[in-house]
This record gives sequence, C-alpha cells and structure tokens, in this order.
Amino acid sequence: MDNFLLAVMAYDRFVAVCHPLHYTTKMTPQLCALLVVGSWVVANLNVLLHTLLMARLSFCADNRIPHFFCDVTPLLKLSCSDTHLNEMMILFEGGLIMITPFVFVLVSYICITSAVLSVPSTKGKWKAFSTCGSHLAVVSLFYGTIIAVYFNPSSTHSAENDTAATVLYTVVTPMLNPFIYSLRNKDLKGALRKVIGRKRISTQ
Repeated sequence: MDNFLLAVMAYDRFVAVCHPLHYTTKMTPQLCALLVVGSWVVANLNVLLHTLLMARLSFCADNRIPHFFCDVTPLLKLSCSDTHLNEMMILFEGGLIMITPFVFVLVSYICITSAVLSVPSTKGKWKAFSTCGSHLAVVSLFYGTIIAVYFNPSSTHSAENDTAATVLYTVVTPMLNPFIYSLRNKDLKGALRKVIGRKRISTQ
C-alpha cells in the first residue's frame, strides 16, 4: 500500500508543479479518496493471493521463523513442499505491483523536471524542486530497501540482512516520514536548530 501511495503522491506533485492552476479541479477530495481506497484494495488482494498460495504448502517440524514478523520469504524457508510457484509469484506479481508504481513515479518526475527547467527564475525552480525533495527522499529509502529484500535470489538471502532491510522499510522509513515531510516547516527547522545548538553547548 505504501508503494501505491508513493505513486499517488508523485501524481499529486506532478499536478501541483505542471498544472498548478488546475490543481483544485483535478485533485478533488473524491479522487483522493478513490486513489487511497484503490491502493488499499490492491494491497489486500496481493496479501490474499500469497495467503492462498501458502495454504497449499506443507511445513516441516520447525515452526520458528528467523524474522520479527510473519513475512512470505522467511515462511517459505520452513516449507517441505515445492515452493517454486510461490517464489515465481513473488517475483512476477510482486514485481508487477512494485515496478508499475515505480515507473509511474519516474515518469511523473521526468515531467516535473522538464516543467521546472523551463521556469525562467532560479527562485521558482528552487521552490518547485523543494516541493518534491521530501517525497524523493522517502521514495529512495522505500524502494532501495524493499528491492534488496524481495528481488534477490532466495539463495543469497540471509536472515540478518533480510531483517535489517525489512526494519528499514517497515519501521525506520515510516518513522522518518513525519520528519522528512516537515523539513520545509519553519517551526520544525527552528526547533531542530535549538536542539543542535544545545547539544553543541553541552559538548563544549
């Protein structure tokens, strides 16, 4: 769902930068609600597919998952059955729902960059790019870690690396989101400067 919401936010920024005068007519509350509900439905259908595929497998005596939550890849390692179909579906269907929004994000930012470069004033360019900076930071964090977990061959997976990468995209990235998206907020910047100033004084 995060994946699709990042694509929705990329579209939001595309409309804001490339069609600012039509923003309120294009990004209506009804469309926003539809995009969020659509993301939720696709995410749950994805979970349902993997749950049904997992239900057909047999599992060995060992029931301890070397992970901090019941994810698909660590669970497959416990199966005594042939997991080829499950692994193929992770790559194919998982790749489809990962790559499609990612391509959408890339196309949106290509259009945004093209529109921003045509702005004559430097101040206008900076303002447009700063609008997208926080979203780009979250996109980089999210896709970098999730690709490392789900799109490596299963033979190269290690429990420690998978857990570390999964912590990044399930815990660290959502935790950083409020800070990243608030970097343009003057009050937050002022509070951060005060905290950093106090730390410097205390260390001296």
